[in-house]
Amino acid sequence: MSDVEIKRATLADLDAVVPLFDSYRQFYGQPSDPAGARAFLTERLNRGESAIYLAVDRETGEAAGFTQLYPTFSSISMRNSWIFNDLYVREDRRGSGTGRRLLEAAKRHATETGAKGLSLSTATDNRTAQRLYESFGFRRDTAFYHYDLLT
Repeated sequence: MSDVEIKRATLADLDAVVPLFDSYRQFYGQPSDPAGARAFLTERLNRGESAIYLAVDRETGEAAGFTQLYPTFSSISMRNSWIFNDLYVREDRRGSGTGRRLLEAAKRHATETGAKGLSLSTATDNRTAQRLYESFGFRRDTAFYHYDLLT
């Protein structure tokens, strides 16, 4: 497989990001909704509420994957941090190193913004992602329980 270029996505890149984002949501059991995906991503970018990185195949120019980070803050350390919320690589590009390249871009973004670090959640049965994250240096949290309250 050819190499990928990682770039920070802008509104001009939505045509490439939306299908990946829609596929990512479907991977997690959500119905396809390209129009909703476009509206959601447009709002995040317009408001500066996320950083999206796009992997583009250098040979073909096709989008191969993306990651999206959301800002958050740590009261304890009094520093900003990033939630590594989304990572998706097209099925035909998995195993090519694209996911690792996107992780590197996310880590670089965190470093450049002076963040404390990156945090993420993944499905308990997503062993492939867990192996990737752990090989990159992420450590599973054993000190805290995480809870959700859905409204």
